[in-house]
Amino acid sequence: MVEMEEDINKVIEEYQTVQEQLKTLSSQLSQFKIQLTEIEKAKAEVSNAEGKVFLTIGGVLVETTKEKALNDLNEKYDLYKTRIESITKQYNQLKEKNDALTKKITDLYNKGELK
Repeated sequence: MVEMEEDINKVIEEYQTVQEQLKTLSSQLSQFKIQLTEIEKAKAEVSNAEGKVFLTIGGVLVETTKEKALNDLNEKYDLYKTRIESITKQYNQLKEKNDALTKKITDLYNKGELK
């Protein structure tokens, strides 16, 4: 009986851990998507820019060429896209684990082992 309770507690603790991880990944995903949108807007602005173009480097504005600014933005864009894909993959794997744990907890409850 004690061993069964320990197993149930482990399942519940694992479920809670997965829930927290899902929240964290969801938050990161939202932040990266916002950054991606901002980069897209910046790329559009730089593409349409006439005259001087500036980059922010460590809090300092530095004059640069339009091409260099676009290259920098494209690199950042690619980096954020890769991060989004990676986090989405992790999120989906955790979601599957969460669903399995939810089913396990529901089954335990329906069997009367969890109150």
